[in-house]
Amino acid sequence: MTFNSPAAAVNGGTVQMTRGLTAMFAFCCGAIVANIYYAQPITELIAPDIHMTGGTASLIVSLTQIGYALGLFFLVPLGDLLENRKLMITTALVAIVSLALAAVTRQPSAFLAISLLVGFSSVAVQILIPLAAHLAPDETRGRVVGNIMSGLLLGILLSRPISSVVAGHFGWRVVFGSAAVVMAVVTTVLALTIPPRQPSHQATYFQLIHSLGELVTTLPVLRHRSLYQGLMFATFSLFWTTVPIELTRHYGLSQNGIALFALVGAIGATSAPIAGRLADAGHSVSATLVALVIAALAFTPSLIHPAWGVGGLVVTGVVLDFAAQMNMVIGQRAIYGLHAASRNRLNALYMTSIFIGGAIGSSLASTLYEHGGWTLTAIVASVFPLLALLHYLAIGKPVALAMA
Repeated sequence: MTFNSPAAAVNGGTVQMTRGLTAMFAFCCGAIVANIYYAQPITELIAPDIHMTGGTASLIVSLTQIGYALGLFFLVPLGDLLENRKLMITTALVAIVSLALAAVTRQPSAFLAISLLVGFSSVAVQILIPLAAHLAPDETRGRVVGNIMSGLLLGILLSRPISSVVAGHFGWRVVFGSAAVVMAVVTTVLALTIPPRQPSHQATYFQLIHSLGELVTTLPVLRHRSLYQGLMFATFSLFWTTVPIELTRHYGLSQNGIALFALVGAIGATSAPIAGRLADAGHSVSATLVALVIAALAFTPSLIHPAWGVGGLVVTGVVLDFAAQMNMVIGQRAIYGLHAASRNRLNALYMTSIFIGGAIGSSLASTLYEHGGWTLTAIVASVFPLLALLHYLAIGKPVALAMA
């Protein structure tokens, strides 16, 4: 495998990541990634309307995440080969069509297939982030990525309350129709403002995909960070897929109440810029340990103090979000520093593992909740970050310290 230096040329010059460009990247990332989360809090509304059984409703979320993982693996690596802006715009156009189809589809099997396509076509966000890493200087790369990740994470967290409110007042189909309109606006913004970047890497598509295996086998940091965040995201997705059901069935919350709950959970996005600054300052090892420990303990309030009710779930949601986002940004900062010319492929591998973990978590949600309620769900969800913590202490931390 041959590595080449990246180029980010615009009109013959080099584009720098200004605050304005960073803010615009953050907005676009948030708007695009929201597509894969709109369905999460409203599956209880979608399922009966399209004649889908409650036990399979979580497949809507799982297939969206699986589609996203497939897009990460097969499309995002092209960012190391093709002109980035055109690639982003093309995938965004497919997202517009798939969201519009979701708004009108009435057959359960067709809706599941479209859910897969919505996820597959929403990967433009994961081309934007490596582009930002290319444009940012080394000394501020963690801060830039962290700030952009704040936008992405706010998109993840705010998509749920927005979806709940819109579905509660206008119906769930309006959620997807509105998302298609938002994507049309985002695509226009991308076309007018994102700087073009033509990578200098020379390879065929099959060589590019084959090189993914080489990256995995030769870069232990990539393997470790992918494992930790995949396990973290399994917990994250399991929580946010199950908690709307718990809030509806056990506490009788309306869609507006669920929206307010999710809005409070957005506080967790504040950890992204903090994590970026810690990584730039050389504190990745200790920050990772903190993130994994608090994630492993996040479900404690909702398990040992059931009298807290919704309050315990709020604490769990905020703490879990904070830990998951901190670990994600630290991981991205670490893998982007491994090899500049491979950043899109490194990001593809990292994010693919994350959304495979997310798909596993959300696919377990309905079964765990139906068989053991919130208690069983919380116990299983706590196991994932605990496994990540044990691996980090035994293997990952010594490797990270050796490379520091």
